[in-house]
Amino acid sequence: MITTLMIIVFVLGYMAIALEHPIKVDKAASALLIGGICWALYAFSGVDAHHMNEHLSHHLVDIAEILFFLLGAMTIVELIDAHEGFSIITDKITTNKKVALMWILSIITFFFSAALDNLTTAIVMSALLTKLIKDREDLWMFAGMVILSANAGGAWSPIGDVTTIMLWIGGQVTASNIITSVFLPSVVCALVPLIYLTFKLKGEITRPVAVESKEHYTDPTTPFERNLIFYMGVAGLLFVPIFKTVTHLPPYIGMLLSLGVLWLVTEILHRSKNHEQKSQLSVIGVLKKVDVPTIFFFLGILLAVASLQAAGQLDIVANYLNETFNGQSVEGTYIINIIIGLLSSIVDNVPLVAGAMGMYPIEETGLYATDGKFWEFLAYCAGTGGSVLIIGSAAGVAVMGILKIDFIWYVKNISLLALMGYLAGAATYIFIQ
Repeated sequence: MITTLMIIVFVLGYMAIALEHPIKVDKAASALLIGGICWALYAFSGVDAHHMNEHLSHHLVDIAEILFFLLGAMTIVELIDAHEGFSIITDKITTNKKVALMWILSIITFFFSAALDNLTTAIVMSALLTKLIKDREDLWMFAGMVILSANAGGAWSPIGDVTTIMLWIGGQVTASNIITSVFLPSVVCALVPLIYLTFKLKGEITRPVAVESKEHYTDPTTPFERNLIFYMGVAGLLFVPIFKTVTHLPPYIGMLLSLGVLWLVTEILHRSKNHEQKSQLSVIGVLKKVDVPTIFFFLGILLAVASLQAAGQLDIVANYLNETFNGQSVEGTYIINIIIGLLSSIVDNVPLVAGAMGMYPIEETGLYATDGKFWEFLAYCAGTGGSVLIIGSAAGVAVMGILKIDFIWYVKNISLLALMGYLAGAATYIFIQ
């Protein structure tokens, strides 16, 4: 009875998030409500307090890692923005043609996502898009393609997505194998929507008029400051996966270390300026611009999904798929993975992959061996399937929060493109095999 209630609350909260604009309630409020109510219901389900707190503590560690990572990345991006660092890229992108710009930004996002990860890349590209595109409809369209490209780019890299990181650390896949086996399906997944839009998009984008404040003329950031913070910021973001590989510490430690270095550099760089000038360019000043509602939205969504996982709902789904589609056959694993990918657009892909990892132990040979077909295809499906709905991936949630994209708008304009790319990439993987 209680678990049914939890699912009802989750579905109603999900609808409230989807209908954020018609009902005029911020999605962060809905997300926090379902997160809190679902755990409160779980507390009344008969579980003893010790086990409940154990479950909550276990999930809270994972959630906190993502939130600290997000907070660090968003602060670094805002710091680069405050120093007008993104002008280094935007000044080089001279085309206003929609098609050409879409290709340029999608390719940059695809490879950036593999080197950094899809979440960081989505945050960086969101900041970049606001500098390039004025019209809201165009901005959202390009943002949708950024989400698709970021998730496709993250799927074939061992550090590109939370789920591929989990599979890599868990020993289900090796770095070299995931790159070689999933790269081509990921390229197809990104290319299919791009090619479709190439024939659909017409005309040029409208660039935003740069409104420069009085302070800009009295004390602009110098080219040296702009370049230094931009390149240090990008280096700091690129440092995170390297730091993780070398130390085996969670990515958020590397992100916070990068932020600490940048913070120190900006304090030294602007120490001779007066308080008013310095506050515009320091981390303390920039923190006021960081989008806190997005972080609360993330917290609520992840708490809600964690409660369903703690109550065993996701394990029930995993077992049902395994029994219905025969998880021991090649065809069965393909179907299960495609469904897991589509489910990850509704429920976060992390608990779904965690459920699969818990359900299928690594075997010596066969489908479930290290680098077996099941794990390779799971990396692709869980990484790219989340693009079908905007709140199905970390990149989507971040972009939705930063650019205030409407859930229903995304469903109407991007979801079908994402589904086309996802299925085309899946077909490519199966064909290669």
